[in-house]
Amino acid sequence: MDASADRKLFLGARLKRLRRDLALTQTSMAADLGVSPSYLNHIERNQRPVSAQLLLRLAETYDVDLRSLNQGGAADEARLTEILADPLFKGLSAPRHELVQLLEEAPGVADALLRLYQAFDDGRTRARAAAENGEGLVETSPAEWVREYIQSRGNHFPELDQMGEALAEALAAEAPAHADGFEPAARQRLAAKHDLGVRTLPAEVMVEWTRRYDLHRRRLLLSETLGPSSRAFAIAYQLALVEHGPALNDMVQAANAPDGPTRSLLKVALTNTLAAATLMPYAAFQRTAEETGYDLARLQARFGVSYEQAAHRLTTLSRPTARGVPFFLMRVDQAGNISKRYAAGAFPFSRFGGACPRWRLHSAFRTPGRIITQIIETPAQDGKPGGRWFTFARTVERQGQDGYGETHDLAVGLGCELRHAHRLAYAHGLDLERPEVTPIGPACRLCHRHPCAERAAAPIDRPLAVDDWSKSVSPYPFAAM
Repeated sequence: MDASADRKLFLGARLKRLRRDLALTQTSMAADLGVSPSYLNHIERNQRPVSAQLLLRLAETYDVDLRSLNQGGAADEARLTEILADPLFKGLSAPRHELVQLLEEAPGVADALLRLYQAFDDGRTRARAAAENGEGLVETSPAEWVREYIQSRGNHFPELDQMGEALAEALAAEAPAHADGFEPAARQRLAAKHDLGVRTLPAEVMVEWTRRYDLHRRRLLLSETLGPSSRAFAIAYQLALVEHGPALNDMVQAANAPDGPTRSLLKVALTNTLAAATLMPYAAFQRTAEETGYDLARLQARFGVSYEQAAHRLTTLSRPTARGVPFFLMRVDQAGNISKRYAAGAFPFSRFGGACPRWRLHSAFRTPGRIITQIIETPAQDGKPGGRWFTFARTVERQGQDGYGETHDLAVGLGCELRHAHRLAYAHGLDLERPEVTPIGPACRLCHRHPCAERAAAPIDRPLAVDDWSKSVSPYPFAAM
C-alpha cells in the first residue's frame, strides 16, 4: 500500500492565514467550502487533517495553488535556510523538517524571525560602516522595514485593489464628454468633489520637487519635467490621499511600524499602491496581461502608464480568483544600488544582499530601452534541486530628468519560474524544453559557486584560500568545507 496515501495533512495555520488574507470569517469560509464552522475551526487548530476533497474545494473556490499549502511555503523555507547559513548560527542544527514544521504550525513566528534577522543584519552592516568611519551606530533603515513589511504581505493588498477598482469605475462614470484617458476625469473629480486644483509649473520654480501639495491654496503643483505617465501617477496619488486618507492611516497604524519616519514612508508606499490600483484596476489589468502575453508595451498603451509602473503592477497580481504570473522585480542604478525588490512568489536572489553579477540585469545599461532576456538557474541547496527562471530586463529613465544631457538610467529586471514562461510574449520562439541556461548563485557572500570570475566577495562562511604560488580566475578563492 502507498504510504503517502495515509499521510495526513495538518495545515491549520496556513488555512487560517489564507482565510485572513481573504478577509473572511470562519462562518463565511465554511459556507463557501460546504462544511460546518466547527469543522473548519477544528482544522485551523490542527485537530482535524485537511481531506483531499477539501483541498480540491479550496482550489476551485479561491483559485489556490495547492502546492503553496502542501509544501510549507518554499519561498519562506529558502529564506530561513539562507539565514541559518550565517556564521552566527555555526554549530546550530536546524534540519529541514524542523523548518517545515515551523512554517506549517507557526507561520507568524517564522515571519517574526525573518524580520528580526533583517533588523539584525541591517544593524550589523551599519555598525561595520560606522566603525570604519569612526561614527556611532545608525538605526535600522525605514526603507528596509517598509520593504520587508510589504513583502511579508506577498506584495498584495486586496483592500487597496478593491478601493482602486471602485475609484476607477467612478472616474469612468464621471469622465467629461469627449475626454480621453485618466487625467481629465481625475482633475475634474479633484476640482468638483474636493475643491482641489492641479497646476504644472516650470522646473526652476519647483526646484527639486516633482510633486508638491499646497495645502493653503488647495493646489497640487507638478513639475514640467514629469512625462504624461508620471504626471498621471502624481494626480492618482493625490486623489488616493484625499479619497481614502483615513483608511490608509488605519492600515499604517495596524502595521505597528517602529517610528514616525517609518510610518510616513509606509503610508507613501501604500498610497503609491492605491494610485497604481486606480490607474491599473486589478481585473482589467490582469485580464489584459493574460490576453497580451504580459507584453509591457501593450499594457503601457492600454493603461497610459510607464514601463516601470506596469512592471511593478505585475508583481501584485495575487488575487486568489484571478492570479497572474508570480513575478519578481528588482531595480538597480548603474552603481549597483538596489532601490526596488519585490516578489509575488519565490525570489531567486538573496533577500539580504545584492543580485548575482552573472544575471544580465546590468547588461541592460549597454542597450538602453531594449529588452534582454535570460534563463537562469539557481543551485541545489540542502538536498533540494535548483530552480530555473525566465527573466527579462530593460532600462528606464529616472523620474524628473534635469535636462542637461544626463539620462540617470535605472535598470528594471522582471522574472518568473521557467514553468510560467510559455505564458509570456518575451519567451516566444525559445526552446523552453531545452533552454540555454546561465548558472547563478545568491549574493556573493552567500554563494559557494566556484570558480567564478564575477565574484565580488568571498562567502561569509568559507575561509579565503590565497597563496603566493597560484592565481585563480576568481578574485576571492575560498577553501572547500
